[in-house]
Amino acid sequence: MSDVAAIHTLVQKRNELKNEIAKIIVGQDAVVDQILLCIFSGGHALLVGVPGLAKTLMVNTLAQALGLDFKRIQFTPDLMPSDILGSEILDETRKFKFIKGPVFSNIILADEINRTPPKTQAALLEAMQERSVTIAGENYKLDLPYFVLATQNPIEQEGTYPLPEAQLDRFMFAIKLEYPSFAEEVQVVKRTTSDLNNTINPLFTAQEIIDFQQLIRRIPVADNVIEYAVTLVSKTRPDNPLSNEFIKNYLDWGAGPRASQNLILAAKANAAFNGKFSPDIEDVQAVATGILRHRIIKNYKADAEGITEEMIIDKLM
Repeated sequence: MSDVAAIHTLVQKRNELKNEIAKIIVGQDAVVDQILLCIFSGGHALLVGVPGLAKTLMVNTLAQALGLDFKRIQFTPDLMPSDILGSEILDETRKFKFIKGPVFSNIILADEINRTPPKTQAALLEAMQERSVTIAGENYKLDLPYFVLATQNPIEQEGTYPLPEAQLDRFMFAIKLEYPSFAEEVQVVKRTTSDLNNTINPLFTAQEIIDFQQLIRRIPVADNVIEYAVTLVSKTRPDNPLSNEFIKNYLDWGAGPRASQNLILAAKANAAFNGKFSPDIEDVQAVATGILRHRIIKNYKADAEGITEEMIIDKLM
């Protein structure tokens, strides 16, 4: 199949995928769009939202519709790295045998990732970055595609271990889940309090998703679009000549080069989803908030004046 035909197929299959997810998930269009952008770009996502907004159900539904293996890991303060990676046991022949942990799956839901100590968070980091894990000196490759969706509760701070900036930077998108509208909540209550059972049909194979990820990487990008993305990221750095007074006043630190890479990758995916053969500046702007939100660090002045990350990002464009 030519790349042009493959993009037309991707547009069609993405629409079918959204329809399949809509059988279970009411609304949350922007959230589903960003998660799909993330998957087809080969990244990971951090979902930030209060409890009860169907984060787990959304990931489970998505995994079924994509035809991928799904595992949920509930992060707790006493969780050890071996609990997620796996461990060696002595089998009946008195030889060591490796038992794989839940990290060996295509889609991982890291539930409440900020509830676990840094040692366990770091164990997940290698899997996210290298798509492999090292146990007792042995390196084990993870099955592709590999996608980590971590959730974080923004209102609970007691007994949590905030994610270090280096780990936050490994997430392509930080996606905010909002409360549903009145009409959507009515629909949710109707669906979840009846005996209606919707079946999710798998629409992809693992190899198809890998092929689409490679297709998105092959999409050409004009130099002016790359320069726009790099300029956008440079403007977030208070000590950069390109940044304005607003940034210098309210930010301590800006985004690193990984933000520029992710902006272009996500812009390519966004263009492909809309049937375009190359991304433009509008595609970069469409994905900028989700990619920059968790990579900029506000100062006390911004917190005191109620300045949000979204307001700061809007000032850049």
